[in-house]
Amino acid sequence: MKSMTNPLNKLLLIAILFMSMPSHAEQWINKFDLSQYKNKVVYLDFWASWCGPCRKSFPWLNEIEEKYKKQGLVVIGVNLDTEIDQAKQFLKDVPANFRVFSDPDGKLAEKYKLVGMPSSFVIDGKGKVRHRHVGFKKSNSDEYEKSIVSLLKELKR
Repeated sequence: MKSMTNPLNKLLLIAILFMSMPSHAEQWINKFDLSQYKNKVVYLDFWASWCGPCRKSFPWLNEIEEKYKKQGLVVIGVNLDTEIDQAKQFLKDVPANFRVFSDPDGKLAEKYKLVGMPSSFVIDGKGKVRHRHVGFKKSNSDEYEKSIVSLLKELKR
């Protein structure tokens, strides 16, 4: 155990332990600017803490971003709760390993003309909405994934 007294070894051990911890690190973004995701496919998902199907969609959203992020997928969850604390509590129970944006006044939701919750929009590398999904059913996840993959194939590499 003598080697553990070396500060470099301690630092290395801390780094290894930190990296092996489960990541539940949603990244809150302060400004929604689709132009920063040029040549990326964006899966824009509107959700709220009171939405049951939203709770079921998060594990799939985490999985799909992890699976396709190297090919150019970016998942952004847009929270519509008027109280941010409700969203943060939801995220403690149902972690998001993707970007999250708060839209408490519903301006972004209004722009996308939501008709149900959750509502998802698959946006191509040029910023155009190409697919729309209302609601979430695990049984439809292959369809959702195909809408993403088709646009990833169009990206310029």
